[in-house]
Amino acid sequence: MDWSEEVLSNDIQHGSTLSNEPEERFENPGLPPHKPRKNESKPSLKKLDSAIVTGIFSLSALASIAAVVLYFVLPDYTTLANIRVGNLVLGLGLAIGFGGIGIAAIYWARALMDDSPKVEERHTSRTSAEAQSEAIEIMRQGVAESGVARRPFITAALGGALALVPLPFIVPLVANLGEEDGWNIGKLKHTMWAKGTRLMTDGPHDASRPIKKEDVTIGSVFHVIPEGLNDLSHEEGYADEKAKAVVLLIRLDEKDLKQPEKSLDGIVAFSKICTHVGCPVALYEQQTHHLLCPCHQSTFDVADGAKVVFGPAKRPLPQLPITVDEEGYLIAEGDFPEPVGPSYWERKK
Repeated sequence: MDWSEEVLSNDIQHGSTLSNEPEERFENPGLPPHKPRKNESKPSLKKLDSAIVTGIFSLSALASIAAVVLYFVLPDYTTLANIRVGNLVLGLGLAIGFGGIGIAAIYWARALMDDSPKVEERHTSRTSAEAQSEAIEIMRQGVAESGVARRPFITAALGGALALVPLPFIVPLVANLGEEDGWNIGKLKHTMWAKGTRLMTDGPHDASRPIKKEDVTIGSVFHVIPEGLNDLSHEEGYADEKAKAVVLLIRLDEKDLKQPEKSLDGIVAFSKICTHVGCPVALYEQQTHHLLCPCHQSTFDVADGAKVVFGPAKRPLPQLPITVDEEGYLIAEGDFPEPVGPSYWERKK
């Protein structure tokens, strides 16, 4: 006889019974007596609570309006500092706008609506017709208790806040539609690369240098920018031009290339901008000749024209045609033959 059988035998001998039912049940303790809120006995406090709710809704609406006004009043968004200020203003407007609506709604429910306990008995998952009617009646009762009809100022403030809160998000998008170059997708089809432009190492102005063909050994990788880029100021579009023109320069053994005729003795130059959503592709695996985008793991095969071998990217990285000048420096033969970056950029036209 094992241990479980021995225990069962002892229980039977002593008259014990096995049952899932508890021997004793707790009595329903009921609900504590309801304590009315102070404003239920003092009409002045209820008016104050109504004014607070109205004020918060109004503050939400004012924040939304202020964000839209400041968006147009602030200086032109051509510098990083102005962009940061603009984003801060719009963010605060959205935060106060949406947050005010939520806070006011909670305060409204807790201070002005009925807070007496409600009991709902458990029932089967299928709702009876009586329960549905009861639910509808509860909703009607909630609308009546909220006092929407009796509190027109709160209702008007809520309507205004709800109507204005999306504006800080929508207005900048709509405003950009009116800008001359706001949707000029053609700008994305051209970069600073042109025939004869030297390939320079990416770095500060005093550290950037032109690259000679013999500098690029098999397996080496260079982060490259076009000559003249570092001479641009931020006001002249330095950041925008660099975002389009950055290149990865890699040299492979020609026997590893599937189309060696498209290289310069094994040297290839591909756009560094991922064709998925524009992240920088900069992780090179020398053994597999794969380039990896760290954002969403799109993987490109350098040995096969930077074609996509894994991930969400839909097209290869654009290849920059290169050659050498009379002094032996690497130069571009022209711009990229296709737009750089995400594929959706070129779908507008």
